[in-house]
Amino acid sequence: MACHAYVQMFSFRFQPRLAATPPGSNPGQGSFGISKDCAVGIEPGTRLNLLLSCPGWRPDPWVERFPRLLEPMGIASHTARCGREASALIKTIPIHLAVVDLAIPLDQQGDGVDDAGIRLLEVLSRLETTPPTVVIKRGMGGRDDHREMTAALRAGAFAVIDRPREARDLEVMLDVLRRALVRFYQGRWPGASPVPPNFA
Repeated sequence: MACHAYVQMFSFRFQPRLAATPPGSNPGQGSFGISKDCAVGIEPGTRLNLLLSCPGWRPDPWVERFPRLLEPMGIASHTARCGREASALIKTIPIHLAVVDLAIPLDQQGDGVDDAGIRLLEVLSRLETTPPTVVIKRGMGGRDDHREMTAALRAGAFAVIDRPREARDLEVMLDVLRRALVRFYQGRWPGASPVPPNFA
């Protein structure tokens, strides 16, 4: 299945309910409009903020493509190429969903061997509202892979996946993110007001 078709299915299958549109507001918002009670830090037209960490020392074409796939759904991707950049983003904006690459270095001069990815997971787990997190393995193989997966799950990761290399790998990533959203946000976009009992 082509990625753009999968994105359409992702959007259709995850349709969080929002609060009813208040009288006098823009009627064009429909069921996907952003509630006026939306959390601070979500830009107009944005449903959630995604932290996308990736190692700046290695080329990863999927990192450039993935935000473009998510943008039409109102998901704003904030890319961090080292642990320090990720930490600065976390302090600046609310993070509702995170993709943590375990190969991410601590700073721009690093090479990803300093376990900055695990440290980033620990930082995310200490937030007042811990976002669901999908972890990308470094792909070292054997016992190292198992050790990393165990450490990531212990640090609170929702899922651990292999590094995306082909279109079908992005489809797997999209499906994992969809399941994380459904499980953690119970059918609502983050920051939306509770759905009134009489609103379907």
